[in-house]
Amino acid sequence: MASPNHTQAVALAPEEERSAQEREASLMAALPMQIAHAQRQTSAFAQLLEGVDASSIDNRQALARLPVIRKYELLQRQQQQRQSDVFGGFSAIGYGAAMPRVFASPGTIYEPEGVRADYWRMARAMRAAGFQAGDLVHNSFSYHFTPAGSMMESGAHALGCSVFPGGTGQTEQQVHAMAELKPAAYAGTPSFLKLLLERAQELGVSIASVRKALVSGEAFPPSLRDWFAARGVQAYQCYATADLGLIAYETQAREGLVLDEHVIVEIVRPGTGEPVSEGEVGELVVTTLNPDYPLIRFGTGDLSAVLPGTCPTGRTNTRIKGWMGRADQTTKVRGMFVHPGQVAEIIGRFPAIRKARLVVTGEMANDQMTLQVETADSAETLQAPLAAAIREVTKLRGDVQCLAPGALPNDGKVIEDARSYT
Repeated sequence: MASPNHTQAVALAPEEERSAQEREASLMAALPMQIAHAQRQTSAFAQLLEGVDASSIDNRQALARLPVIRKYELLQRQQQQRQSDVFGGFSAIGYGAAMPRVFASPGTIYEPEGVRADYWRMARAMRAAGFQAGDLVHNSFSYHFTPAGSMMESGAHALGCSVFPGGTGQTEQQVHAMAELKPAAYAGTPSFLKLLLERAQELGVSIASVRKALVSGEAFPPSLRDWFAARGVQAYQCYATADLGLIAYETQAREGLVLDEHVIVEIVRPGTGEPVSEGEVGELVVTTLNPDYPLIRFGTGDLSAVLPGTCPTGRTNTRIKGWMGRADQTTKVRGMFVHPGQVAEIIGRFPAIRKARLVVTGEMANDQMTLQVETADSAETLQAPLAAAIREVTKLRGDVQCLAPGALPNDGKVIEDARSYT
């Protein structure tokens, strides 16, 4: 089996090799203009950022003071305004020539697509995966409702590739189309690529023309990556959402995911808008520079962490570890919902607490809560006031366990449901 790095080098775009200082200066120069644009052109941000002086939001510290807009809030606003504005006041463009397509994600959340070439910025991830002009890309992402198919197709077209819109399902027909058209590349979920390769083998049909792939939409473990490599396919993953487009992508170095050049990414403590220390797991919050759909501090609900250093390929942008779980750890305890924001509210009252985790144990209908906190202070001085704060905020009783700094795992969990359901 070839080494994962044993592939032809991919030429870098100039902006991918910028110094960190040059990139940050460019992003922070664009940020105030994007915020002002969002305030002027969208009713949602006119309200959410009312009174904010956009010109003063020119650094990450100032950005961190703005509210985080999470996906459920976006959905709520869309649902509330269905009759007047299906986008909930977040879109800066309307139906017509400026918006050739509208998509829907589960929920249902509606997303606009603008007219710019490579609107979702997927070409960068495809190029990093080895896609090049003249390739035929077999695209097995859905072309219906969700934007996934269009995201990959528009990125491939921007690179000068042709696209076969395979979509989902019809596995045997897709295998035969691949055998006859001989695509060089695949775009879709990793599980469907595996299914196609297995079905081709069962049918005795060769689809060996496919040598590279860009996969997304689900977990892509190293074991599956190696399974593809053993069959001659070098597959790379990217992280993108229907709201934001490309956020980060894998390179031939196979060391985390490099951030896209046109997003500002923060990693915050779940349930808050407070950035965590570098390397600590938290929720990905993204500000996009897309003028058509200018989402400011949009909480993805996904967990990740920053990797130290830069990519060995020469790309200088920040790297993240990839998808590490969901930030929304809301759980029900004794019939009451408890969410990460409540844990953040509790510990926010105690400056001596560095980190906390609420652990729910016991059996159903016999739940017990224990708030584990990292602190250098005496446990005796914190336990009683912390227990009182737990009761006040959650309306539930909870125990307190004081731990030494660094004792809690770095996994982004604020609420751990450790109950027995058997």
